[in-house]
Parts: sequence; structure tokens; C-alpha cells
Amino acid sequence: MSDKLISRRKFVSNSVLTLGGLMVAKAPLLGKTISTENIVQVGVIGTGKRGLGLINTINKVSGLKVVACCDIIPDNLNAAMAKADPKAKAYIDYEQLLADKNVDAVVIATPLYLHYAMAVAALSVNKHVYVEKSMAFSITQSLDLVKRVRDSKLVFQVGFQYRNFELYHKVKKVINEGWIGDTYSFECQYNRNSDWRYPVKDPKLEKVINWRMYKDMCGGPLSELCAHQIDAVNFMTDCHPIKVIGLGGIDYWKDGRETHDNIRTVYEYEKGIKATYTSVLSNAFNGYQIRILGNKATIEIERDKAYIYPEGTKRTLGTVDGVTGATILNATQGEKTEIPYLASGGKMVEPTISAFIDFRDCIISGNMPASNVETGRVSAIAICMGLDAIETEKTQYWKPEYVV
Repeated sequence: MSDKLISRRKFVSNSVLTLGGLMVAKAPLLGKTISTENIVQVGVIGTGKRGLGLINTINKVSGLKVVACCDIIPDNLNAAMAKADPKAKAYIDYEQLLADKNVDAVVIATPLYLHYAMAVAALSVNKHVYVEKSMAFSITQSLDLVKRVRDSKLVFQVGFQYRNFELYHKVKKVINEGWIGDTYSFECQYNRNSDWRYPVKDPKLEKVINWRMYKDMCGGPLSELCAHQIDAVNFMTDCHPIKVIGLGGIDYWKDGRETHDNIRTVYEYEKGIKATYTSVLSNAFNGYQIRILGNKATIEIERDKAYIYPEGTKRTLGTVDGVTGATILNATQGEKTEIPYLASGGKMVEPTISAFIDFRDCIISGNMPASNVETGRVSAIAICMGLDAIETEKTQYWKPEYVV
């Protein structure tokens, strides 16, 4: 990175994001012909809270139309059908939805443990796939999906929407241009103050509705919350983790859950970069946050804003109270500056909308989306490494066979 001292005025003046910053190298795909010219007809599998939210998002993207919905819970399915195209079809069995010839692409918004099987089934019948994060629940599944997608030539997108968010592209640009100096540390947290449970009318549906509580269905906070930050760090560093250590516990919500409510992991990347990922479900202070520490400045990312804090250049000599003759250099913290990332007069596009625009465009053009099976592999494996580190309390290492 170049050796730059931060000037607030210079930083702001250089901080207009060009749309070209969102363009990534995309390998062409053969793809399938969509059933209606320039209209991608979508089937949504899993129409719970997240799936319903995705339908609302799809409805805001021209060129996409929800023509089929599937869920095993009637209330979920009815809510989805009310938002879908008036001629949309309802299914309880996802394989029947996949057999619908009017469906060009599927969105998979089911519990994590179902992602792999449903994605494989969709690819096998020539459907483009948008699968919620992460794309698989094991390293073996992740590697297998890569091979299947490569063989299919279909568009396969993973729901890490921050890869389509201008803010993260701008932060990466700021880092790469040397504004914060040498970067060795990322501090990531995703905290909530709730039990993460949903009401269950029928006890038989407990695991179906509250699947986030059960280890055979997901990885708890690391796979369902911190996953976004793991992918973001992978994106900003352009590399995969080398090793990871972690701890977790059920320390507050003693309600029969199996997944943890308090986790902390440390990942090591190339060039000595360390990244911590923390999630507690009993305190929401600062909620979602990423701090990137360089020797010249710190970047703090919130939901839709980012700030830069230069390291102070003015230093004064002080005396440490109570220690005779000891002295310390006190750096004055620099002024907080918001990082602008929109073109002049531009409005922020919600990241998930940008993600579905990318999905639509790639299906039509045959290009590869920003969040694809290759980047999805790295993040899915990184999540699995973290879960294994927590479970075994042993360091987990990246292996050569993880690259396919």
C-alpha cells in the first residue's frame, strides 16, 4: 500500500465512487434460455420471514417476476402468494416447483441444512439458482457444488449481498489506496438482545420454525449472522483464512437450544491479518459493526455508513501516574469523517436489490455474479472451519484440497 498521510479535505474530495468500482471480472456462461423474453420467471422455495422479504425485493426489480412459491407452512405460503404474481402457482413440495417449466430460476430461502440438496436438485433440472447464505452446510457439500455449477454453466448466486453494495466496494478502494496504511486487524461484531425464537402454534413445528436453535439445521450466530462479515473480510482482503480458533457457549438463554448464544472466533489470513468475529444474543450495543485497523487510520462500518478515524499526528509527552520516571507518548485521535460512497446526488440502493439486479443481468447476459459459487465456496468453508473450531476447541487449518 502507498504511504499516505490522511488529509480530511483530500480524502473527501477523492471519495466519489465511480460506478466502475462495482464492475468485477466476470467469466461468460452459456446459461439457459429464459421462458419469457427479458423476463426472468422466479420460483421461491421457503417463504418464511426471509423468503417473504426477498419476494418484496424481487417485486422492486424490473425483469423479475415471482411465478411460483413453495413452503410447507400454510401461513407462510399464503403470505407469499399474496405478494407474488396473480397467476403464480403454490406448491408444498419443492420438487414440484422445480418441475414447473415456467420457472427459469429459483430462490432458496430455507434453513441452512437444506440449501445443498435443493441447489443440487435445481441445477439438475436446469434452473438458475439464488441461494441464501451460506450455500452449503459442510466443506464436502461446498466443494461438490462448485463442480456441479461449473459443469452446468448456469447462474449460481449466493446471498452475500454486501458484495453488491457500493459502500463495501468504496471501503475496499480506500484500503487498497493506502489511506489507512498497513492493515493487520479486523474486529467484527453482530450482536442482538433477543432469544431469536418465533412463536410456535403446533409443537410439531418447533424445529421447522425455530431451526436456528438446532445444530443439525444450522451453525447458530456464526453461520446466520457473522457469515456476512466473514464474507466481507474475504472480499476486502481478496484471500481465504489460513487458520481459526474459537469459543462458544449457551451462557444466557437456558431454554433448551443447542446452538450458542455467545461466540468469539479469531481467523488468521495472509500477511498476518487477524479478524475477530463476535456475536452475543444478550446485548445489542452497536449491533452490526466492522472495524478495520491500520497503522494510519481506522475504518468503522455500520449498516449503511462508514467512517474513517485518522491516527493522530500530534504527540505529547506525558507522565504515567504512580510510576516514577515513566513516560508515555499520547497520540491525539483524528477527526471522524464519513466516507462518501455515492455519486453526487445519488441515492443508496438497498444491497439486496442490487444483488437481484445482478442476478437478473447475469441470467440474461450469461455473466458470473459478484457473489458466486467460487466466492461462496471460500466463505462457506471459512464458516465451517469456525464452527469446527468452536465445537472441538482446536485450531482449524485451511487445507490444499479446499481449492478446486
